[in-house]
Amino acid sequence: MDQPGFIPNASELDRLPRDLRFHPCAQANPQRLTPAQIAAFNQEGYLKPIPIFSAEEIASIRAYFDDLLARTLAAGGDSYSISTAHLRHGRVYDLLTHPRIVACVKDLLGEDVIAWGSHFFCKMPGDGRRVSWHQDSSYWPLTPSKAVTVWLAIDDADAENACMRYIPGTHRLGHLTYRLSEDDEANVLNQTVPDAARFGEPVDVALRAGEISLHSDLLLHGSEANPSARRRCGLTLRYCPADVRAGLGWNAKGVIVSGSDTAGHWANPARPECD
Repeated sequence: MDQPGFIPNASELDRLPRDLRFHPCAQANPQRLTPAQIAAFNQEGYLKPIPIFSAEEIASIRAYFDDLLARTLAAGGDSYSISTAHLRHGRVYDLLTHPRIVACVKDLLGEDVIAWGSHFFCKMPGDGRRVSWHQDSSYWPLTPSKAVTVWLAIDDADAENACMRYIPGTHRLGHLTYRLSEDDEANVLNQTVPDAARFGEPVDVALRAGEISLHSDLLLHGSEANPSARRRCGLTLRYCPADVRAGLGWNAKGVIVSGSDTAGHWANPARPECD
């Protein structure tokens, strides 16, 4: 999912030929992750938690986001509005291309990696909206289905303040049937996979600020409303191998963060000078 209110409609995506099968990671010599972690990702569809930033580093990132959020709210947006942020904000571009994060992604996707998405998902204290069960691949005009999402915890995230939840192994089920939920104001997104409990027991993705999780674009996931007095903000960073093709002009978002794009499919925009 890229941006509430600017999501390709189902008919647009249905017209695109897409390979929506899980393609297991096959990195023979991982550098940052372990072979056991790669095997776990192939089996369960996710990894968590992986420490990336120190307390001092994430405090600086949080202060940056606080300012960005304040400016977004003042301009009439909401806490979910900061999407495709790497094309407008240099510091978000720096996070998307950060070597420590890219090192983890390379171990799952291979040497040639494209970073194409960046979206803050910020649940304010008392936020009554949920993110219904969904697969990211349902929203994205990408093929084949090899994308990985990094979820960077800006704040501590746990069950109390509505951390993300996964249903392990659902990435191996292929593309699941969903229903549109565009009229459900309590749902941040516009799709819901109904009766998700039939696929397994959900796992809470509890993360400390500065840690990341990684999940497959086919993994069923979501989050509840946040009734607590604590904010829960995460920055989603999206990656795929360079051989993935993007329709509907989405290749304009893609930055080469490792290796090369020999076909020249991805636009590889430069870092924004302003922030």
